[in-house]
Amino acid sequence: MTIRSKIVSKAALAGAAAAVCVMGTSSATLAQKTLSLTAVDGYPARALQVKTFINFFIPEVDKRLAKTGEYKIRWNKAFSGQIVKVRHVMTGMQKGLGDIGVVTSVFHQDKVPLQAIAYVTPFVTTNPVLLSQTVDQLAEEFPEMKNAWLKYNQVLLTSFSVIDTYQLFFREKITKLEDLKGLKIAGAGINMRYLTGTGATPVIGSMVHYYNKFKTGAIDGSMLWTQAAVAFKLVEGAKYMLKADIGTANSKALTMNLDAYKRMPKAVRDVIHEVAHLYRDHTAQQSIDDAAKSYAAYKKKGGTIIQMSQAGRKGWANNMPNIAKSWAAGLDKKGLPGTKMLNSYMNKMRAANQPALRQWDKE
Repeated sequence: MTIRSKIVSKAALAGAAAAVCVMGTSSATLAQKTLSLTAVDGYPARALQVKTFINFFIPEVDKRLAKTGEYKIRWNKAFSGQIVKVRHVMTGMQKGLGDIGVVTSVFHQDKVPLQAIAYVTPFVTTNPVLLSQTVDQLAEEFPEMKNAWLKYNQVLLTSFSVIDTYQLFFREKITKLEDLKGLKIAGAGINMRYLTGTGATPVIGSMVHYYNKFKTGAIDGSMLWTQAAVAFKLVEGAKYMLKADIGTANSKALTMNLDAYKRMPKAVRDVIHEVAHLYRDHTAQQSIDDAAKSYAAYKKKGGTIIQMSQAGRKGWANNMPNIAKSWAAGLDKKGLPGTKMLNSYMNKMRAANQPALRQWDKE
């Protein structure tokens, strides 16, 4: 073979090799599959769980999927009631109007009653990270919790809290529990049981409507957490906060429509499960981080914070009917593990040295 032939041959081989590399790259690129997911919540982007879903959950899922390059998600973000209103996310998810979404589970105690565990045990913990992790532990311990969502065509990914602790907000100055008599106080629903015996009138509703209700005088007060009160500008109508530190609660659940979940490849489902727990902890921690800023912002905007005495808080907790035992007994009659879950939850809180003002499983 002549020198010229050798040169031509080597050039041909190099060209062929380059072509193979290009083809390989094109094949890998073409092999990446794009999946579509519609994410829904009735609340706007300023609501903590939506903000962290956009800024944390989506980027984290994308980053993990990019490591293998096998799948990519095209996200359709439909918040602020674009597809489903606040109280209808669960129904919308059931019907497939959304593929993944944040359900405000406190509105659906008739459908997913075991989600209420922290709502029937006030004055136990103000640690939303611990609470969120504990409720997910209970979901593993008591499969009935996840099964309840399956009845509504949904997979429970995680339960979590966006609440550092519930407080009370008023149009007029309130300093003690006795002052609640005759007042109309708004809340999500099940937490209105805390008002039993106070003489206050519960008004069930969503916080997206509290601003107008305060302005029109339709309500005198609301039970809410400070970050939400600031985000929704309630200080303009409710200039007084009674800082009672009632406790945190798992008001939110991240779920997937069951049909959409089944369509996802296992590798994608695994990533979504992993990130769901990271999102849970990130959002709960964010609620803690935002709390101090929110108290300062509330005061800066003209609000007055009145600290309820420890004796007043303890008196409130102990004089309240034992809503936890009543809740548990009612679930027991339906064949659900109400009492077992209550005992397990309180044991976990005691093991974590939480400052419970009342032992709801015992007193």
